[in-house]
Amino acid sequence: MSLLHPPKLLTADEYAHDLARTIAGAKSEIALTVTMLRDDDSRSHAIVEALCDAADRDVAISVCVDTFTYLEPKEFLLFSPKKQPARTVRALQLVRKLKHHGIQFRWLGRKASAIIYGRTHSKWAVVDNVVYSFGGVNIDNESLECVDYMLRFTDAKLALAIINEHVRVRRADQGGGAFRSHSYTLDGHTTVLFDGGFVGNSIIYRRACSLARDAKKILFVSQYCPTGRLATYLRKKDVKLYFNSGKNASLVNRVLIAVGRFTAKHDTLYTRELYLHAKFIVFTMPDGHKVALSGSHNFMYGSGLVGTREIAIETTDTHIIRQLERFYRDHIA
Repeated sequence: MSLLHPPKLLTADEYAHDLARTIAGAKSEIALTVTMLRDDDSRSHAIVEALCDAADRDVAISVCVDTFTYLEPKEFLLFSPKKQPARTVRALQLVRKLKHHGIQFRWLGRKASAIIYGRTHSKWAVVDNVVYSFGGVNIDNESLECVDYMLRFTDAKLALAIINEHVRVRRADQGGGAFRSHSYTLDGHTTVLFDGGFVGNSIIYRRACSLARDAKKILFVSQYCPTGRLATYLRKKDVKLYFNSGKNASLVNRVLIAVGRFTAKHDTLYTRELYLHAKFIVFTMPDGHKVALSGSHNFMYGSGLVGTREIAIETTDTHIIRQLERFYRDHIA
């Protein structure tokens, strides 16, 4: 990892502005994967316009957006009913605009066997050698107002690895299939973890359980209560748990939070008003060194059970961990 460009944690708002600026200077290639893309405030509008301008400069651009979030009640139907909600119309208009500028656009998950299977929950933006990922930020007003972040890397090899993953996801989705979860070693401190979408096969969740089993102290942050084997390990540890209580969540998320709290028997320390969408765990091991997991995974057993595609990093990099802990102090505690 270059000392000239150490990884930087950006809040959701900072990420939106930084991404738009970076896209404006793009020279060769852009890959964007999100679960939500809307042009509904000045920040998301700037990103959309920057993408269109870059495409007009002959930058190769691929945008993948998952269908699951759009399939919430009264939100979005891909089968084009006669009477479409306003948000449906705006989404389709945005897709037409991107395609008009020559941007390759794909809805992910249209061939999934059920609404919750075959979901791609990963988030990344690669602009030439710049990578934004390992956080939970989507591109729309609601998401950019949440407590969330992305990590920014300037690393040509990492950019290529994420581009390859982007292509792999697109091809797998086109065939309605999945691929084996795998990892990529970034350096001596950091490994990138990819969940490929096979049902019951989450490398990220397995690592969270393994680290929790061995840790002596844990800081847990997610939008949802941890569930499954991870929840069992956390009950036996010195742990600080921060997840949404439900009061500031949508109906669907309130149900998920309530079910998780009931089954896992955990309570939350999070009391702030803004919706918490960040997802990371900092493990303090018996010898005192720290390991962090950070990414798109909510650390719920069900995410792996239904084969959701996710991305995360496992790192002992003190620079990254200090930024995560600072984010926790400033925005969560």
